[in-house]
Amino acid sequence: MGPFTAIKIAARIVLHGGKAYWLWVCCLLALITWGALGYVDQLQEGLIVTNMRDQVSWAFYIGNFTFLVGVAAAAVVLVIPAYIYHWKPIKEVAILGEILAVSAIVMCMLFVTVDMGHPERVWHLIPGVGRMNFPSSLLAWDVLVLSMYLLLNLTIVTHLLYRGIQGRHYNTRFVVPLVLFSIPAAVGIHTVTAFLYAGLPARPYWNASILAPRFLCSAFCSGPAIMLILFQILQRTTKIAIKDEAIWKIAELMAYAMFLNLLLLGAEIFKEYYSGTEHLIHLQYLFSGIRGHRALVPYAWTFVGCGIGAFLLFLFPATRRNVFTLNLGCLLIYASVYIEKGMGLVIPGFTPDTLGEVYVYTPTMHELRIGAGIFSVGFLVFTLLCRIAVPILTGEFSAMAATGAHEAEPLTPQVSGARAG
Repeated sequence: MGPFTAIKIAARIVLHGGKAYWLWVCCLLALITWGALGYVDQLQEGLIVTNMRDQVSWAFYIGNFTFLVGVAAAAVVLVIPAYIYHWKPIKEVAILGEILAVSAIVMCMLFVTVDMGHPERVWHLIPGVGRMNFPSSLLAWDVLVLSMYLLLNLTIVTHLLYRGIQGRHYNTRFVVPLVLFSIPAAVGIHTVTAFLYAGLPARPYWNASILAPRFLCSAFCSGPAIMLILFQILQRTTKIAIKDEAIWKIAELMAYAMFLNLLLLGAEIFKEYYSGTEHLIHLQYLFSGIRGHRALVPYAWTFVGCGIGAFLLFLFPATRRNVFTLNLGCLLIYASVYIEKGMGLVIPGFTPDTLGEVYVYTPTMHELRIGAGIFSVGFLVFTLLCRIAVPILTGEFSAMAATGAHEAEPLTPQVSGARAG
């Protein structure tokens, strides 16, 4: 099959679908438009339309960026059992994890863009055109590793899908080295993100060597939680069959990662409270409040409670193999890590500020609109890529090519026989 024929069939698949598909796409496009209009206001008025100030200069946007870097890095949870241990149930769906990583990195870069006061100056980061201050700048390292990881995953996904279209096995000598390199790359993108925080000595709440391991452990919880929910949606709306063994194994790995995440968080809390230095005030602001300011306290205990609850659900095989408790655990993990990476990480690091002032930050409607638009872009990228990938994985794409793309019927969702739990 030639590339033009493949593109023609892929376009037909994307442009044909049932009512549910088009309702979903239209909702995403509406949210993207709503967010884009909010961003136009931000460009015209400046970052004053947000609640970020000198006291809290990183907030909602950077919190989402940090969370999504973890989601992108979590693709390694599928890559290692699939390509290192050649475990077939996960290997069959590993490409879906790569697609999620691509979507997450796209959202990461968009959140960084909207956080810039002058995004038109991004050309300064382009090698050979601008000056990245590499290797002294950690931001330059972050731009480098994120761009490299995006390119790496796009290359792997493109090759696997194109070989699937042709009905041929992927080129082992080409793909396997890239997949193996993606493992340290996935660790690297979240480690560098952690170093952006930990490398700031004036912010003692972040200035801890344990931060990078905490980031990685929480990433290996939240990313797979999203994958498990997406896998079950794909099971029920497409012809792809995802084995229960794959879902259960991912849930088991999440239990180990969640235990380490809670252990490292507990170690950090013990160190701060037992030593009782002046730096304890940031953790006190988060967990008990200071000087009557308790805005973050409900968030703090919510993410701790959700994390413990999710760990207990995934600890026992009976609950992690039950469809209801499995999905409940996924939602609890998502809520726990999302809150921790936003309200539990970014805001306490700035509060109180270096002069002792407590600035209570809450995101404005502009920030929420722009965030909703960016998440919708990521969902749309994932939807369209899966719309093409699933027929390739099931062999339907090749069947359409054999019968002629102009004669093929649009894809119709079909419920798979496989079920979790």
